[in-house]
Parts: sequence; structure tokens; C-alpha cells
Amino acid sequence: MNLPNKLTLTRIIIVPFFVAALLIPFPLHNLIALIFFAAASVTDLLDGKIARKNDLVTDFGKFADPLADKILVLAALLCFVQNGLCDCVAVILVLLREFSVTSVRLIAASKGKVIAANIWGKVKTVTQMIAVTVIITLQVFADLQSFGLSLPNNYQTIAFIVNEILIWISTFFAVLSGVVYLKQNSGFISDM
Repeated sequence: MNLPNKLTLTRIIIVPFFVAALLIPFPLHNLIALIFFAAASVTDLLDGKIARKNDLVTDFGKFADPLADKILVLAALLCFVQNGLCDCVAVILVLLREFSVTSVRLIAASKGKVIAANIWGKVKTVTQMIAVTVIITLQVFADLQSFGLSLPNNYQTIAFIVNEILIWISTFFAVLSGVVYLKQNSGFISDM
């Protein structure tokens, strides 16, 4: 297994630790979750760059890299729903997009074709990574209040508004990228 694929698998392995840090309340748990998420995000940046630079692109990587992104981001969004930080409708839309795209990928794979992510899939992933990072960071600041950090009285309202805006921007790009992906690969759908 080459280095980019090991980085992709590392991202998947980080997910349970990230989820535990988000859901188990202990001092500075959101900060620990942010560190896990940042580490996973770095593997996402590195795996593709290393693979392309060193001609290490594999069919496994083309399939596993976007899958690892989905696992990481959906884990975050589901934890956000549980913690009251995200609307479940947004998560349902993202799940619908992910299942649709993955289904087309599986159909294509059964015909010997591996479909790599397109630019809109990358935009979706970037907006999701930004949204998750900012939302967790806002929670870190809220946690730091117990350590004496002074925040504005309306901090929770501001954080809620920022959360909603970022979640819905990333959801918009998820749906848009899904529609583009399905349209670009409609030949696999029509063959069913």
C-alpha cells in the first residue's frame, strides 16, 4: 500500500476518536475534536498531492479518498445534529447526495470504470471542511468561557447564525455537486 492510500486510511481511523471527542463531554473536548479534525483534514490535503506528484494515483485511492471525506464530514454533521448545532434537514440532503453519487460510482465500478471526483465535488468538500472547522472552533471558544474567557452576551446567537449559514452554504454545494455529478455520469444510470 502506497503512502497516499495510507494517509487516506489514517483519515478513516481518526474518525472514531474525533466522534468521541465531539460527543463525550470532558474539559476542552471540542478542542481535542478540532485537533483530530485538523489532522484528518491534513491527510486529505496530502494524499492527493503526493499521489499526483509521485505518480501514485490508484483506483483504490480514487475510490477511498472521497469515501474517507464522506465518512469524516458525515460523522461531524451527525454529531452536530446530536449536539443541536445543525439542522437534520441539511444532513438528510447531504446523505441523499452522498448515497446517490456513491451508487453511481458503484455501478461504474461494476463496469470496470473508476470515476474520480470532479471540481464541484472538491468545492463541496472544501466548504464542508471549512464549515466543520469553524463550527467546532466556535464551540471551543464557548468551552473556554469556563476557563475565564469573556465572550459577548449574544455569543450563542452569533454562533448559531454562523453555524446555520455555513451548514447551508456547504449543503448547497453538496446538492449542486451531486446534480452535476449525476448529470455528467447519467450514462451509467440509464444503463440500469
